[in-house]
Amino acid sequence: MEKILVLDFGGQYNQLIARRVRDFNVYAEIKPYTVSLDEIKKENYKGIIFTGGPNSVYDMSSPHYDKAILDSGVPVLGICYGCQLICYMRDGKVESASTSEFGMIDMTVDKRESLLFSDIPDSVVWMSHTDYISQAPEGFEITAHSDACPCAAMENPAEKIYAVQFHPEVTHSEYGNKLLENFIFKICGCSGDWQMESFIDSTVNSLRERIGDKKVILGLSGGVDSSVAAALLSKAVGNQLTCVFVDQGLMRKDEGDFVENTFTKLFDMNFCRVNCGDEFISRLKGAVDPEDKRHIIGDAFYEVFWNKVREEGDGGFFAQGTIYPDCIESGKGDADKIKTHHNRVKMPEDIKFDGIIEPLKDLFKDEVRRVGELLGIPKELVWRQPFPGPGLGVRIIGEITEEKIKVLQEADAVFRDEIAKSGLESELSQYFAVLPDVRTVGVMGDHRTYDHLIAIRAVTTDDFMTADFARIPYDVLARVSSRIINECDNVNRVVYDITSKPPGTVEWE
Repeated sequence: MEKILVLDFGGQYNQLIARRVRDFNVYAEIKPYTVSLDEIKKENYKGIIFTGGPNSVYDMSSPHYDKAILDSGVPVLGICYGCQLICYMRDGKVESASTSEFGMIDMTVDKRESLLFSDIPDSVVWMSHTDYISQAPEGFEITAHSDACPCAAMENPAEKIYAVQFHPEVTHSEYGNKLLENFIFKICGCSGDWQMESFIDSTVNSLRERIGDKKVILGLSGGVDSSVAAALLSKAVGNQLTCVFVDQGLMRKDEGDFVENTFTKLFDMNFCRVNCGDEFISRLKGAVDPEDKRHIIGDAFYEVFWNKVREEGDGGFFAQGTIYPDCIESGKGDADKIKTHHNRVKMPEDIKFDGIIEPLKDLFKDEVRRVGELLGIPKELVWRQPFPGPGLGVRIIGEITEEKIKVLQEADAVFRDEIAKSGLESELSQYFAVLPDVRTVGVMGDHRTYDHLIAIRAVTTDDFMTADFARIPYDVLARVSSRIINECDNVNRVVYDITSKPPGTVEWE
């Protein structure tokens, strides 16, 4: 399999670079700059991309690498810090710029015959740097510049070493995708033969070989990742797979039944549903602080799930819906650990398995969805929106009660139904209803009411690091409000949250 290495020097766009490469049907993987050159050589990469990073190359505490990587004969593309690092490694000059460049900048292409800039005109690129290359290394030619950056790109085509000061991976760089395409195909010589169909076939075969006749247990949440993992394992080993689905009573309306019907009817597996809503509500009694509620829900889930696993017995394998960003965010090798991800769970010491299986650990979310579609999982599940681990427990402000859960489930179902009918689903990144701990005065049928307020929330975003409130048409909002008030008991007011992130967050708690 053709592979491109994304060597991570701490850039915020490292995952985006890998995703852009994979969009061209070429497999890309991210490794920290601490990986050894010997390990890199063993992988036979078709090309290497140095990412950006927040440091200065002349600061000796910043990430550096073995200069011999540039003598390996493997094509290299340096981006931003990676560009400056190449310059530094080849004895060019990097200095602090008198004028920093941030944002969209006009770039002029100086070498039209460059393979990297093939079919790329003068255009707008995304810059983010305070240092600049004041003198290119010997053997390198400057191929592009901007008003404040005399070396916006440089190259040594004889050694297949290329570098750009800007970020081609972000959408703000007009021809960024074309530049990456040129590097992947014209310079690295890739063919673009990495397809989801071949991924499914090879993964199923490797799962069968590893699992043999042993059993597998998977915690199925009903989310995209665990659902696709379950479908892959079912295709590989059938009823050797047991999926444990904990319905804690905090899911959306009819969602537990939908998950059960999907996996019992479409896939060959043992499906075990644990209905424990009453137990969760009992434990949550009196809890109002959002962090307290999260801990109570998390602890209760952990206990219920592993008690059920104990009933199934030890041995065999434990499967998780870990995806590629989980691996990166949880820390890889000597890379900094960003966070411990929910898709990687801690096991009780008394439960023993022969190993952990993570069939999706090399895929990004959009790739997981494509696999799910090819495996025949219903669209409603494959394209399921992000849903918090504690479920509706963090969309009900204050104490959680059975009555509040019912109110929120009904209101949320109405909101989602109207969005679907209006054809806005594909335009919204996430949308849901919230039940604040607020009651308001109203008038219904000439009578005074004092009932719940429902808040509705909808956002658009590319990465969920920032988000903007969605501009839902007024007529759609009017239908949502009217239906919620008329169809949901004990609700007399609906408001729309128009807060962006930041300063707010997508979820309320």
